[in-house]
Amino acid sequence: MALILAGCGSGGGSSSGDGRQQLTVAALPLTDSAALYLARDRGLFAKEGLDVRIRPVQQSIQALPALIKGQVSVIASANYVTYLQAYEKGTLDLRILAEGVRIAPHMMDVLVSKESSIRTPADLAGKKIAVAVLNNIQSLTLNAILDARGAGRPVYRQILFPQMGPALEKGQVDAVHAVEPFNSAIQGELGTRVLLDGGSAPVQGLPASGYVTTRAFVAEHPKAAAGFRRAIEAASKLAAQDPQAVRTELPKYTKVTAGQAKSLHLPTYPATADPARLRRLIRLMHDQGLLKKAFDPAPLLAR
Repeated sequence: MALILAGCGSGGGSSSGDGRQQLTVAALPLTDSAALYLARDRGLFAKEGLDVRIRPVQQSIQALPALIKGQVSVIASANYVTYLQAYEKGTLDLRILAEGVRIAPHMMDVLVSKESSIRTPADLAGKKIAVAVLNNIQSLTLNAILDARGAGRPVYRQILFPQMGPALEKGQVDAVHAVEPFNSAIQGELGTRVLLDGGSAPVQGLPASGYVTTRAFVAEHPKAAAGFRRAIEAASKLAAQDPQAVRTELPKYTKVTAGQAKSLHLPTYPATADPARLRRLIRLMHDQGLLKKAFDPAPLLAR
């Protein structure tokens, strides 16, 4: 992570040679980040007077120290669970610039090998399942789905998305909970079975990720923060209206090919953040012990 962020300088205080304000944004190579890349490549950031530099990371939590130190301006595809927990603990004075994605059918799936004896969601009880980050959006939503079905919970193991396929193939875990584009890639490479749709009821439509920053950044750079939000919301609206735009963009920043991108299951790209949906997420986190209390997220939305 130090190598990725080396030379980034101030996250939001520098200017490009053409007078545009330069922002450094950390992002994961997931479908969650599509609006970020669309905004850059369609000139939406430039229209707002911004020069956005994107720094790839494999986990959004890796960029949290850099965000706190001001080495990055924004974290894209930021897993809400991590950042809401950091806010409650007082380690991050969080502000949400824009919503990233909401959970949609098959944007993430629980996969097992073809030969696996696991045949139903109930069979997951006590089994080892890979997630990218422990006690986060994947386990939160899968627990909710299993609880709704009266099924027992698995044992979670932290494995980065690119390593999930090999871990399943070697028998290090019994199942993986993979997010697109890794979901489709693992299915294609290993011929795995979809045991469970991770985007099904009761979590469909739940906010999963967003574009997060700090209160200090918004206070010091209100014009840049507002411009960034407008650009992302315009790009999200484009993504929602024209999914082909997302499928064309994905091969530019992920390892999926143009052919693979055609069949990926995309999340929902909302044009604006919805406090009511965020409250639903926070209640679920509180119910599962990931937050000490349920608080109102509306003050965290940068407007």
